[in-house]
Amino acid sequence: MPARRVTAALALVALAALPALAADAGRLVDRIVAVVDDDPVLASEIDQAIGLGLAERRAGESDDALRRRVLDDIIAQRLRFHEVDSFGFTAVPVAQIETHYAEIRARFPDAAAFAARLAELGLDESALRQLVARQLMVLTYVEERLGARVLVEIDDIRGYYQTTLREQMAAQHQPLPPIESVRESIRALIKEQRLNAEIDRWTEELRHRADVVDNFSSFHAELPPVRYEVPPP
Repeated sequence: MPARRVTAALALVALAALPALAADAGRLVDRIVAVVDDDPVLASEIDQAIGLGLAERRAGESDDALRRRVLDDIIAQRLRFHEVDSFGFTAVPVAQIETHYAEIRARFPDAAAFAARLAELGLDESALRQLVARQLMVLTYVEERLGARVLVEIDDIRGYYQTTLREQMAAQHQPLPPIESVRESIRALIKEQRLNAEIDRWTEELRHRADVVDNFSSFHAELPPVRYEVPPP
């Protein structure tokens, strides 16, 4: 499926508990790290994306840099979902949800390890499926609306073959394969690159129109935004 960056962002999810505060102040259950058009993004959503293996640390990447990158992805996904939801997009087929759910499940060695991680992150299977469905709605929109703008001509394929692929094969000391054997692979690669560029442009337009408050830089400040669970009197 095209647009790997969108797919890779599947199921960036919320509601994991954080350490408790003193009883007279209530119990701190989460922190608000951003707000997208009055829709809060919680710190636990970052924890869960990392904890489910949906965001992998890059070489030399610090904890703060990783969390910053994941938050940017969550904000982008939230912007896209708000736009798609405004069009009243239809439900995603259950089989498609189950396929992507299984891809997340396959990151873990067995069912017990998967269930343990969900519990650790404050999730259950139903909540994860719902969030997978929401992200698939965005993917469907991307493919139907933005994908229609992406065209790959035969000259594009030839150009990639004669320049980029030729250079890659030469660097690997490999012979250049016949164009017939790689034509469709090149077409798919170019389409994916162009679709990702369309997604980036679309997301940037959405961000300019939206009201986004980003609190990440103040997350470790003395009084960051918080969400409390206050015990009943």
